[in-house]
Amino acid sequence: MTSAPSTLWELLQTPAGNSVALVAPETGLEITYDELRRQVRSVADSFAAAGIRHGDRVAIALPNGIPVLIAFLAASVAGTAAPLNPAYRSDEFVFYLDDTNAKLLVLPAEGADEARRAAGDKVPVVTIDTQAQPGATAADPEPDQIALILHTSGSTGRPKRVPIPHRNLATSARNIAEHYQLT
Repeated sequence: MTSAPSTLWELLQTPAGNSVALVAPETGLEITYDELRRQVRSVADSFAAAGIRHGDRVAIALPNGIPVLIAFLAASVAGTAAPLNPAYRSDEFVFYLDDTNAKLLVLPAEGADEARRAAGDKVPVVTIDTQAQPGATAADPEPDQIALILHTSGSTGRPKRVPIPHRNLATSARNIAEHYQLT
């Protein structure tokens, strides 16, 4: 009996490659698990080529859609994903970039002026390119590695970081899939 996947990357390996992983309802675009794995690995390797290692935070401020999912998964493989609301004001971006000690900020190719202003010359800004030819390979994550950094709402003061390890996210995803009988 094989053990249950304990990282997000291992979880992505489970479904059959030709099964549909993602659907963009606005365009009808379907991405198979093989293609999703290829894109996530390519972007993770691009992050590694930019110097990201396990534990390094990759801030992501992309609009909803397939690119943000790929960026999130790739950041969790290469380092630690730190998703940010693309609607934040510049001062909010400054706080979150500083608080997470972000090593990269992933933005859309155009726009996101508040985030760009906040990053200044302190945090390199990148876009994701799922066809990238990286110069490094991201090491596979370990179960206890932090996959995701979220923040509390800050209702009683400044927002506080909440680190979530791969093991917890993989277990949660498996439980949700089992409960809702997702295939």
